[in-house]
Amino acid sequence: MIMLIPLEYNGPKMQDYRCSAQCTWCDGCGDYGIWTAVKRALVELRIAPNQVCLCFDVGCHGNGSDKLTGYRFHGLHGRVIPFAAGAKLGNMKLPVIAFGGDGASFSEGIGHLVHGIRSNYPITFILHNNANYGLTLGQASALTRQEQKMNSSPNGIPEHTLNSMDMVFALEPTFVARGFSGDIPQLTKIFKAAIEHQKHGFAFVDVLQACPTYNFFATHEYLLGKCYDANADGHNPRCEPSKARALAINTSEKIATGILYQCEDAPNFYERLKPRNGKKTTLVEEVKECDVEEFMKKLV
Repeated sequence: MIMLIPLEYNGPKMQDYRCSAQCTWCDGCGDYGIWTAVKRALVELRIAPNQVCLCFDVGCHGNGSDKLTGYRFHGLHGRVIPFAAGAKLGNMKLPVIAFGGDGASFSEGIGHLVHGIRSNYPITFILHNNANYGLTLGQASALTRQEQKMNSSPNGIPEHTLNSMDMVFALEPTFVARGFSGDIPQLTKIFKAAIEHQKHGFAFVDVLQACPTYNFFATHEYLLGKCYDANADGHNPRCEPSKARALAINTSEKIATGILYQCEDAPNFYERLKPRNGKKTTLVEEVKECDVEEFMKKLV
């Protein structure tokens, strides 16, 4: 439903994103922090609910699709990135944010994630990383520690844990950030920067979050003591990719959070499309009825 904006409208407020649906996440779930930070970021950027497209994958985080107002899409497991990319390419004026879990994004949908970063689609992708499939009751994901016992793998997973950040940097990204669901002020800053980066390409945001019901190895307390703000510590995200990569994958002692890498020089996917060069209209503005009778005659 399109919102009517009054004449005295001075920008969106947090309450504009409020809806009557109750949150059903477990107490202490990191989704609450991410959900709050996203709304705060949009409000601070003066983006109203009818001015953004929010795309949700399947998973615990996906249940947030009906916990706020605005234009929302709840897709198939692991398939949120291609939809979000299509929505953005159809209307480049529209901010598009996609949300996915570590299970869907690094297993069922890993191909879409790879090509989303590789293609530099102009969207923001927020990874809800709780290192398990929470919606399927504690199933191990590709990011679960190998030795960690989970409900569906009581002896631990036989495969080695995927180094997600190492993989992301291998794809030559233009924006990489990492946050912690327990630090809402920092998350808000990261999300704002990731949304604003869309004009330059794909913004990947890894959010480490607690899963109090099934993840007993990366708890809220563990992450609180392990994470630190690398930007406040002097890290410049516009450094060489190799330096940012080394910082991102070195988590043995501490985990660096903040904007880890940002490049604004590379063209995004839309800018590489030669047929769109010089076009002032968006694809959705070019949609019209066409008479296909002559085409059909040629097929007979």
